[in-house]
Amino acid sequence: MKKTLIAGLLLAAVSSFAVQAQDASPTTTDASTAAKNGGWTGSGELGYSSATGNTRSQNLDAKLGLAQENEQWKNAFSLDFLRTKAQQSIVDANGNTTDQFNTTANRYDGGASVGYKLDPRSYIVGAARYEHDEFGANVWDGVVSLGYGYIALKDESNELSFEIGPGYKRYRPANIIDSAANPDGSVTVTTLEQPTVGEVVARGLVNYKLKLTDNTAFEDTFLMEAGSKNTYLQNDAGLAVSMTKKMALKLGFQVRHNSDVLPGIKKLDTLTTTNLVYNF
Repeated sequence: MKKTLIAGLLLAAVSSFAVQAQDASPTTTDASTAAKNGGWTGSGELGYSSATGNTRSQNLDAKLGLAQENEQWKNAFSLDFLRTKAQQSIVDANGNTTDQFNTTANRYDGGASVGYKLDPRSYIVGAARYEHDEFGANVWDGVVSLGYGYIALKDESNELSFEIGPGYKRYRPANIIDSAANPDGSVTVTTLEQPTVGEVVARGLVNYKLKLTDNTAFEDTFLMEAGSKNTYLQNDAGLAVSMTKKMALKLGFQVRHNSDVLPGIKKLDTLTTTNLVYNF
């Protein structure tokens, strides 16, 4: 399931795009005009920071987003990556402290949604999401869903849409690390892998976009995957300031929350980013 979760939606979206490409007959070779015929837009984000000297750290985050909206389709695709390494002070069983440069965050996730419009405002949407996180509440989780979407507001400055529907989720909770001291003073570390969990969930999505000025825009996306065993909430807020037609600076703040986690694992994770954005 981990490898095939998004494949069906990707194929469906490619098929929808192929049908539209056959129907479209641009009368000009202008690239921007051809792009508008399909309704496709996209952006890529990249942020990197590094510190050396008394402390060492490296942080890299990257995002890729594609979206399509026209009279028939409302589709979206995303890929996110986060990796962090930091200097840590490790105390062994004998009380000795050593400094180690360890990976403290390693996460990637991808999502896709394919929406077929019933009218200018309402649409049927199929969505899928997969995430792998070595340091999160779950080692991996994947969700597929089918639901109803509605564009409540859309004008030159605002856009507000909602999606809701049932889905199915599978995930594997984080590993439990157990350590035991040996008679010779060494320590034996054992990793206990948790069983995979599956459950029916209710998926909800709220997306709001606001154009503040000609070069400043705000966007907020709220995702809910509510199940009887665990409810996952994620909110992504971002403020982007355009420097040119293609380049922008973006300040982002992400909140993730799992209602049920293993002992020793925090329910809430946050991430603040300042990225360079390229729009295409």
